[in-house]
Amino acid sequence: MKSLVVLSLLMSSTVYSAEYIVKLKQNAKINKSISILGTITPIELSYTDRFVKINTPNTKAINTLMDNPAVEYVEPNFIYSHNYVPSDADFDKQWGIENTGKNSGPFWNRGTAGVDVSALNAWKITTGSRDIKIAVIDTGVDYNHEDLKNNMMINQAELNGSEGVDDDGNGYIDDVYGYDFANNDADPMDGHGHGTHCAGVIGAVHNNIGIAGIMKDVQILAIKFLTDSGSGTLEAAMKAIDYATSRGVHVMSNSWGGGGRSEALYEAIARAQDAGILFTAAAGNSNSDNDTTPSYPASYKLDNVVSVGAHDGKGQKANFSSYGQNTVHVFAPGVDIYSTVSNNKYGKMSGTSMATPHVSGVAGLVLANEPNMSLRELKERLMNTTINSGDLDTYSVSGYVDAYNALRDVQDTK
Repeated sequence: MKSLVVLSLLMSSTVYSAEYIVKLKQNAKINKSISILGTITPIELSYTDRFVKINTPNTKAINTLMDNPAVEYVEPNFIYSHNYVPSDADFDKQWGIENTGKNSGPFWNRGTAGVDVSALNAWKITTGSRDIKIAVIDTGVDYNHEDLKNNMMINQAELNGSEGVDDDGNGYIDDVYGYDFANNDADPMDGHGHGTHCAGVIGAVHNNIGIAGIMKDVQILAIKFLTDSGSGTLEAAMKAIDYATSRGVHVMSNSWGGGGRSEALYEAIARAQDAGILFTAAAGNSNSDNDTTPSYPASYKLDNVVSVGAHDGKGQKANFSSYGQNTVHVFAPGVDIYSTVSNNKYGKMSGTSMATPHVSGVAGLVLANEPNMSLRELKERLMNTTINSGDLDTYSVSGYVDAYNALRDVQDTK
């Protein structure tokens, strides 16, 4: 079944250019007072020649056109888009993208409609871009999954090169889909399911099956440093981050944590910062205050780190989520999140691990729409356009992420 497509006017100050549509009165002609306003182009219609387009940055002068005896009316040259709703079979299970109130909790404890990342509205502006690359640094990614394979980042030099040869000269042999730093090989296949779940939240293909990622178009780089049992070393984490930096990603999504503060890990993330890469990180699942008990890597004080807490379908802090009024930057959906898992399967998981890729996906949408945005601007945009809900203002620096607000650079409440 094809997606329903309906034309919809985007009501914001950025939805039209400095162009205006002018309809002239019957038998009227363009006079000098009109022509001096800007560049005028006739609009060729089969039934009339009374429309012209004026391109001018002088909006005050345009206001005088309605008083011109030759003019019937003036309108901005609005830009229209579609109301895009994916037809993926299980889309209705993804409350983080569209919370109906009924799909975000059991019948005895329903969620609140609209408490989500506002993806449907965001998709009126952009559904993403293949130019945006997001590294999922985790247990790997099932790059053969039916709902992910077409959005995986492929190293074409290695794919089309010689087996056993470092065809692109990056120091890694046959890294077609990414790299496995847990086993030191070029196969980042996920034998756990956690990384695949995170990848699906970000960029599951909109293909009429399974689910739909926050980004319809993206390139996901699979990086495995956690073993199939879910643990990994500092050495592997450092290598994974440096590898992602070398591959030129825009965002690193990190749904992991533990251990104490590491200067070596800090320096690796700082190198990513120097390269202009956003580093989203799970705040932790210990229900603790990160202001007093830091959780790493989320608690590193770096400009590229965005610490992410998890909220439920009512917009309230998940009971497991760590928090911090000064150190947890944003919240995102993280309870009973339905997404891809290994071997062409799907399932629900909960945790700040699930909240983090929601933020990564929203960041990707913003970069797709404004590719020249700086790292500092991106982080500020994510934080300044959140929704304040329930008690989140006491648990984080801001509130929960809203993709539509972030794309429009506005702060409001639902």
